[in-house]
Amino acid sequence: MPDLTPVHPRGALREAAARVTAATPEGRDRAVDALRAFAVLGVVLGHWLVTALVADGGSLHAASPLRDLPWLAPVSWAFQTLAVFFLVGGHVATRGYASARARGDSYGGWLRARLSRLFRPVAAVLALWTVTAALLLLTGAGFGTVHTLVKLALSPMWFLLVFAALTAATPLLARLHPLWPLVVVLHIDLLRFGFGAPSWIGWVNLAAGWLVPYTLGAAWTRGELDRRRSGWLLLTGGTAATAALVAWVGYPASMVGVPGASVSNLNPPTLAAVTFGLAQCGLALLLRERLRRAMRRPVAWAAVALVNLSAMTIFLWHQTALMATTATGLLAGRLPGLHTPPDGLDWVAARLAWLPVFVLVLAGCWATFRSCEQRGRGRRRSRVVRAHRPQRSATTAGAHHV
Repeated sequence: MPDLTPVHPRGALREAAARVTAATPEGRDRAVDALRAFAVLGVVLGHWLVTALVADGGSLHAASPLRDLPWLAPVSWAFQTLAVFFLVGGHVATRGYASARARGDSYGGWLRARLSRLFRPVAAVLALWTVTAALLLLTGAGFGTVHTLVKLALSPMWFLLVFAALTAATPLLARLHPLWPLVVVLHIDLLRFGFGAPSWIGWVNLAAGWLVPYTLGAAWTRGELDRRRSGWLLLTGGTAATAALVAWVGYPASMVGVPGASVSNLNPPTLAAVTFGLAQCGLALLLRERLRRAMRRPVAWAAVALVNLSAMTIFLWHQTALMATTATGLLAGRLPGLHTPPDGLDWVAARLAWLPVFVLVLAGCWATFRSCEQRGRGRRRSRVVRAHRPQRSATTAGAHHV
């Protein structure tokens, strides 16, 4: 007879977490995965907290609470975590390329494998929003509204293009010192803000700015950042430099763009954004040991592993989850924190209350589109966990990876 004993949800969760732990390759540095997960989730939460779609008559336009509530700038300090993502990306790419060379794999094969994991989930996003934009226009939606929605949905793509370019250049960047791109950023800002150079020259920093944490990741691979002194130097030096640039030079305090502001620290990256990223990278390096200890807990590690296995799906669809909630909410009228101007504490409180709804909608997107990220992995070696096969011994389990 089948066992009808009820399974307690907490026990089932612990059992699932134990399976993930058993499937994790020995010797894996789980702190790297934890940092990547925190970086992705930081970007998601940051966008949800500072992106507002205000209903104005029959149209929607983007707004930000950072414009009317500038004292909320510290929110951007906590959730603008792209520098940590590039730090981890540089570390993983340079380490992975070295391993590929040791195995005798070609550069082309290594690059195709990395870029396919990066861009495979993009096709579904582009397809959905191409159809959605066409339907909205055909049903009479204003061009401004459609432009706002499509721009927000596809805005994460810029990050992928920069990250892909740096990944492709990994063999050339593996030994580049981070000071070189930092000097480039400094000179570009001097030309822009000190000598009146054309604003377009600032887009050089789109590559140079994110190259700084990426090459820090390469230095991590080389073992040059193993000592805690390196982390403290980056943290204190980056913090002091950022504070000086904001207080005395006039850089914006917000580390993300603010609608209507004359200067954005992020589009393109400024020197202040880069020095702030150095401080973040220093903090990340200092937290490595604590994260390794924390990731020994099966439930914590299972959560981090899940985020890493679905990182691109979460990153690409989080804005769609925000907009789907906003559009659906319009059926009930103009809802606070969702369609109202972000100009007061009441909006902040209402937006915080909407976060669980965004999470649920994003979970639906994840359940629907995660196969786009997983498809094609086949028998390639996973970067996170192996498929658990209890019928085989521990030494041979996991020949198939997910």
